This record gives sequence, structure tokens and C-alpha cells, in this order.
Amino acid sequence: MLRLLFLPLWATRIVFGASTNVQSSESVAPSSVSPSIITSAGSPLATSIQDPASLVNLFIGTRNGGHTFPGATLPHGMVKVGMDTNSPGNHAGYDGDPQFNATGFSQLHDDGTGGAVPLSLFKLWAFKSCGQFDTFEECPTSIASRNAPRKNLSTGLPDDFAEPGYFSSNLSTGIRVELTATRRAALHKYTFPAGTRNPRMVVDITNDGQQSSTDPIMELDSETGKVAGGASFAASFGPDRFRAFSCVDFQGDGFDLGQPKEFGAWLGNFPVKQSTNINQLYFGFRDELGALLTFTPNGNGTTSILARVGVSFISPDQACANAEEEIPDFNLDRVRSSARAQWNELLGRIQVKTDNVDPEIVSLLYSSAYRTHISPADYTGENPKWNSTEPYYDSFYCNWDTYRTLYSWMALHDPDDFARIIRGMINIQQHEGWLPECRGATAQHFIQGGSNGDPILGEFFVKFHEHAAALNVSSSALYTALLADAEKQPPNWDLQGRQVNIWKKLGYIPSDVWEVGGTNTKQVSRTLEYAFDDFAISQVAKILGKKQDGAKYSKRAGNFINVWNPNTTVPGNDSIVGMMQPRFADGTFNFTDPRHCSVNDPTQATCFLNAANKDGFYEGSPIVYTQYVLQDTAKLIQLQGGNQKFIDRLNFIFEQNYFDSTDEPSQQIPFMYHYANRPGLSTQRSRQVIAQFYNTSTNGLPGNDGAMGSFVAFYLAGLYPLPATRQFLLSSPYFPQISFFNPIFGKTTTIKANNFKGNPIDGTGGTVFVKIDGKAWKSNCFIEWEAFQQGSTIELELTDDINVTCGKGSDALPPSLSTGGYN
Repeated sequence: MLRLLFLPLWATRIVFGASTNVQSSESVAPSSVSPSIITSAGSPLATSIQDPASLVNLFIGTRNGGHTFPGATLPHGMVKVGMDTNSPGNHAGYDGDPQFNATGFSQLHDDGTGGAVPLSLFKLWAFKSCGQFDTFEECPTSIASRNAPRKNLSTGLPDDFAEPGYFSSNLSTGIRVELTATRRAALHKYTFPAGTRNPRMVVDITNDGQQSSTDPIMELDSETGKVAGGASFAASFGPDRFRAFSCVDFQGDGFDLGQPKEFGAWLGNFPVKQSTNINQLYFGFRDELGALLTFTPNGNGTTSILARVGVSFISPDQACANAEEEIPDFNLDRVRSSARAQWNELLGRIQVKTDNVDPEIVSLLYSSAYRTHISPADYTGENPKWNSTEPYYDSFYCNWDTYRTLYSWMALHDPDDFARIIRGMINIQQHEGWLPECRGATAQHFIQGGSNGDPILGEFFVKFHEHAAALNVSSSALYTALLADAEKQPPNWDLQGRQVNIWKKLGYIPSDVWEVGGTNTKQVSRTLEYAFDDFAISQVAKILGKKQDGAKYSKRAGNFINVWNPNTTVPGNDSIVGMMQPRFADGTFNFTDPRHCSVNDPTQATCFLNAANKDGFYEGSPIVYTQYVLQDTAKLIQLQGGNQKFIDRLNFIFEQNYFDSTDEPSQQIPFMYHYANRPGLSTQRSRQVIAQFYNTSTNGLPGNDGAMGSFVAFYLAGLYPLPATRQFLLSSPYFPQISFFNPIFGKTTTIKANNFKGNPIDGTGGTVFVKIDGKAWKSNCFIEWEAFQQGSTIELELTDDINVTCGKGSDALPPSLSTGGYN
């Protein structure tokens, strides 16, 4: 074993990287202490938490706009089967607020999205009886008529239960529903109350979350009760439409269900007995349509009906084949057990010691880690647009949300899925011309930032280029895909690629240039995003030995300075000088109030997608986006007047509520004190963010989930990633020890927090700051990827002194482009 002392960060006798970081003398204050790292041969981790799935709370964020999905799915599974409610906030189908009724149990959902409601396709519903006389024709089949309250517990919460791979609910009708899933199929179990004479099942073909279906098809087999059909549906965040198909068949649980004794298609609230095809009905453009079946109850006990549902984006026949292949035996216990085992294996690669840790923090970590593996979804074999032997992933919703933290989290413990996602993204570029950005149910959605697939590919290649071939990722195809984004302007940069011609010409996106290829908005935020995208490409080019390209894209990564106006101040606070601002093509600056799109905006404006918006920013105020220069924070500090003024600006952002916990552009801000040599302030700010905005309740997320799972998981691990680099900013973990097992390396890296005394409840103070004594690793502020490649024990020495620094040397500060850190 090689010993690297790394007490706060890590003390190191091994140099992990060749990057250097030269700062002005005012940047680095001397420090009196030290860290240690032990690099070992590394081995699969000894698991102390045998059943991490038991620690996952799937209901976090199911109220208050978190839009989280609490149903059953596999890691990156296509099928996400769960309850739908009649809530206006049911983006993932479900709402944890008990006042909202259940309307069905759909096979497809997304997790944590904004925009319009995505998916919620192919609902099933059960009736114990229909109307006064319990007749087929009395059944209220429309979504508005059939809904029913959930049974509530004594706590007032719905009687719903969920674990990874399984969901159950007790409805006020007395019907119990259980759900589990494989990758492309779902298995439902509906248990009817005693005395049910006519157990009935509804198959809803057309109702999605937006009521957008057109061109429906459906056939019902009167002998077996099998129902197959599909329709076209609207994309939830873009102009496109897609087709999807489902296949449902039924079996009795412990008894012979037999053929349905009544059957028929329905239109709205009108079931038509004996019909077997919706073409036998007079339906219109966007009607509600489906099938209704009545079965004979179990004469010898409880009536439980199993419904096996396959889903496909290819055809009804493929939906049937998916169900038959993945759930051949209708065995709910087997499918549930298999799903839980897959989640346990994946989550078990992350291990923590829990001594003196609030159990809620442990649950918050594993629940957050769980949600990082819901999307993107593995649609391999379900791409209707071209044939390919490569993986196909979907639900990129959106790269702007996820590139900052999600893929860096995957890199720590799940490189195989990461590589498959990268292969799928490259394959999309090969067929569509540019990397996917926002994508759902095979349809292109609107881009939010830049070509943010670039830093995702960059993150993979920077960390795994030595293993790319073993992971079946072509280095040349990856680089070709990056160059397509960087150099070739698409016909519509609102959907893919960039507005690259003017970017190459001016080095920024001007306010007053209209081109037919996309919307003239988000000019400043796109400039900042494009600069970071080019930074990611530069890092790949350098690894590939393409020195000229590396220099070219590094230079373009510095284009953020082209929208820096040194004369802009915040109204009412002249001490904050300089701001990212919109700029005209002639080089003169336009003006956007720095408070714009913040809680302090006097006009209460928003910065969402709107072609009429000429403010220059998307989902972030100028004050927040001005800090978004991940690749060269050292230069940003210089522009903003040095370390103290930079710190004052960060403090102003928090104290005046400009920090926006609901949106991704703010995510790195708590950790930015590192670059001004005050890591203790980063530790405290990041912990205050967790204490204030995140918990394990149904209201436990401040906004739609997006990438909050990976964001929170990193904060709890005491790390923050720098995508497409080999560095992680370092803080202290919420645990005395946290470990990551990486299967591609076959190594475990463990971070130990010596002198761990627990976590302050409000995030303020405590023995949580990392100190360095100068013996081992060079920095108290970041660690290198080599620690995870080699399998290391990183020992941090904790202190209650918030004034700790990054260390003594000139290379103790995290890297920046302008200081030579990424050359």
C-alpha cells in the first residue's frame, strides 16, 4: 500500500496529477495543519449496509413541486409503473397530497421534470362494482369519472407504500394495488374486497398526462382478455410527437381467471359491450378510449387479478413480446425480489458508517443516490427511428440539468451504465447529426442551455479514456460527436447543437442577431454554457494528443469574458461591481438588471423559455450566472476585484436570497469559496443549504427534482464535481466514513473523517471543517481522480476552525484555466 497523508483533504506522498495552479500571493494563506491518503490496491468494498434499498424513501419530493416518481422501476428502466393522481402537480403521475384522488396506474413516467406533464401512459384501473345495479354499461370509464380517493392512515397521509422496484396502495374502494417492474414491462396485482361479484379492469389507451393523444388503435381478444393498442402523443417539452404501444393480459392469482365474461371498448363514459376494436365506436380527434373487461371472481377465496403490461415504442406486437419475455410467469414476488436485488447491488457500491449520524441523513443519501439512477432510461431495442446494435437511452430531461453533477456521481460507482449512455448519445449524433440535449419518449425537446452533451462526453473521457475500449466506447466517434456540436450549425439550435457560426465569429451570442435557425434568446447564459462546452472539448483534445485543437478550444473556453461588463452594478449596492451582461454585435453592451429573474426582481419577471424574452438569461439571474465560470474561477476572482470582494459577493448572493436552491445554475455557488482560499466557508454554506432546503419529507425538495439527487448526494459525501476534469472540490462528509466501489477499476476508495462529532442540525458551525498539516496531499480544497482510480483511503482531520485554508503551496487552490491548471 502506498501512503498519502491526507488529513483534511489528504496528505500525500504520491502526486496524483500533473496539473498546476499558480495564484497571486494574496490567494494562499499559510496553514498550520495537514491531510493523509492511503492508496491501496483497492478491493470490492466490505458492505456494512447489506440492504440499502431499505433506506430509500421514494416519497421525498412528491409534494411541493418536487415531481418525484415513487413507483416501481429498475435502474435506468424504461418502464416506470406508478399511480396517477388528479393533482395539477402530477408531473411524475403521483402527488403525495392526500386530497388528490387516484385516476389510474400508468406504465411510463419521468422523474423530477418541469415543463408539461410527460408520459403517464396506458393506465389500468379496477372497479369492484359499477353504478346502482353493478352493470357493465354503468362503469364510469373516463378519467374524470372513475377517480377514487386513496385510503388515508391515522397520520392523514395516503396508505401508500414504496420501495425500490415495488409500489402498493390501498384505495378507498377497498381495492389493494401492487406494482413491480422489469425493464420494458410491468406487473400489477389488484386485490378486490370480499363480496365482489363482478371484478372489472379498465385498460386506458389514450389518456396521457397532457390529454394529447391522437390516432389511437386498440384490439381486444374476447377469448383471452388480451388488449393491445397505442396512440400518438405530444412531447412534453418540445414540438414533436411520438407513438407508443401497450399490451395487457390477465391471470388470476391462485385461481383460474378464465376468459372475460363481459368485454368491450369504451368511449368516454360509454362502454360498448361485445365490441373488440375502437373502430367499432364513433370517436373523434382526441377522445378517451380503451377496453373494459369483467371477470369471474375467485369462488374459493380472495379475488386477486394479475395484469401483465408490456410497453413498446415500436409496435403492439413488440409490447406483447416484451411482456412475455421479461415476465413469463406472472410471478410478482419474483419480479419484486429481482428488482430489489438489482437496486441493492447498485446502491451497495456506496457504503457509509453511521455512528453519530442522524438516520434521516443516511436515508437522504441513499434516497438521493437512488434517484440518480432513474433517468436517463434504457430504451435499447425500442428506437423506432433507426436500427442499431448500440444502446439507446432516452429521457435526457435535460442535459442542462444533469451535466453538472449526475454523470460525475455515476463515474464514482457506475461506469458501465455511464459508458452505455455515452454510446447511446454518440449513436444519436451519428444518425441525427448532433448530440441529444433534451429528449423524451424518442422526441427532441427544447434545449435549455448550450450543447450540454459535450461536458457529459468530456466527463466520461477525461475519467475513463484508458478504459474506453474495454467499455466499448470509440474514442474517435466520441471526438467526432463533440466536433459536430462545436463546429456545425444545425437547422434548429433550439433542439440540438449550437448557434455556432456567430459564436465562432464574435466569441459571444449577441442580442441583436436574428437567424432562422432558432430563437434569439438566452444570449448571455448560452455564451457562458458554450464556453464551458468548449472547455470540455479542449480536455478531450489534449488527452487525444490533438494539441492544436486543445489550444483552440481552451481559447474559446475563455469567451465568457466577452460578456463581462466591468461597469455594471447592482441597484442599491455599488460595492458589487461588474456583471455578465448582454452585448450587441457591434461590441457595445446592452443592459439587464442584475436582479432580473430573482426573488428581488422588482418586475417579478421569469426567465423561462419565451421567444419574446430579450433579457439574455435562462432560469438564473445575472447575479447567479455571473458566477458560472467553472473552468476559470481564478480569472473570475480577478475580474471581481480579488479574494475578499469575491467572498463578499458570494455572501451577498446568500444573504440577499439570490442563491436559488431550485435551479441548477446555483449548485456550485456554495463551493466557490474554495477558490478564494476559504474552504471552511464553502463547507458551512453547503451544509446550510442542505439544512434549509432538503429533508426526507414529501415536501423535502425545494423544486422539481431534475438533478437534485446527485447534487444532494455530493454535498452529503463532502464533495463537489468539476465536470470534464479530474478534480473534485473537497469538504467534509456527513459520515465518519464513506466508500465508493468502482467496478471498472475493481477498487474501493474510502474517505474517513477523523474527529467526526456529528453534523450541526442547522448546518452552522460544528467540527466539520477540514484541515491540513502540510505532510501529505498538496491541498485541503480538492482531490484528484487518481484517488478513485487507484483505490485510496483518504483521511480527513476535522476541526471546528472555519478559517482553515487550502494549504501552503501555490498549487493548493483548485485549478483554473488562467493559472495553467488544465494545460
